[in-house]
Amino acid sequence: MAKKLPQTSSLAFNRKALADYEVLEKIEAGVVLTGGEVKSARAGQVNLKGTFVEITPKLEAFVKHMHISPYKPAHQVDYLPTQRRKLLLNKSQIEYVQEQIDTKGITAVPLDMHLSHNKIKITIAICRGKKKYDRREDLKKRSQSLEINRALKKFGK
Repeated sequence: MAKKLPQTSSLAFNRKALADYEVLEKIEAGVVLTGGEVKSARAGQVNLKGTFVEITPKLEAFVKHMHISPYKPAHQVDYLPTQRRKLLLNKSQIEYVQEQIDTKGITAVPLDMHLSHNKIKITIAICRGKKKYDRREDLKKRSQSLEINRALKKFGK
């Protein structure tokens, strides 16, 4: 019997990060969530816009400003939707991310939240900020590729 490939389904995606940053590298990490947060995340009630990764002096990694809406049936008291949440990374991975963040112009930003083997994971991107002219070039390339694809589709029949 053939083995099934793991299925991953995206729960949230940070489109703004791809527009504002140039992705240099990606790292997958687990995240510590409460039961109500897991149910809310599986329902798609997550917003990653404006989030970033912070490393503490004790070498712990946290995601800050990730908004997970409260799960209505859970009746959570004193729940903060944007509280910082701990990332599950190895010590060597945390040291590597810290080393990258310490260099000028580099930051760590969550790109997406997804299910992997029924566990909630976050893809962290090591990024460099784009300048205004870089964004304009990306838009120009995207529009040119769309025009080329339309022309090929029109005359390729």
